[in-house]
Amino acid sequence: MDGWVIAMMLGASLFLGAIALFAFMWGIKNGQFDDESKMMSAMMYDDEKELNARADADKKKEELKKRNYKPE
Repeated sequence: MDGWVIAMMLGASLFLGAIALFAFMWGIKNGQFDDESKMMSAMMYDDEKELNARADADKKKEELKKRNYKPE
């Protein structure tokens, strides 16, 4: 393989990588990856058993915090 083919392939890959990086940074700047409603939508599709288990885990966590709390 000639050296010019490698150089051309390297140049093309750097150019395409720069375009992809620019598009990614533009998406971050414009909030394309912000999904504020993801948690609320996910809760709508959880079944009752999973939600109850999570609520019980949160209650146990709060009880442990109250037990281990030592005022200074």
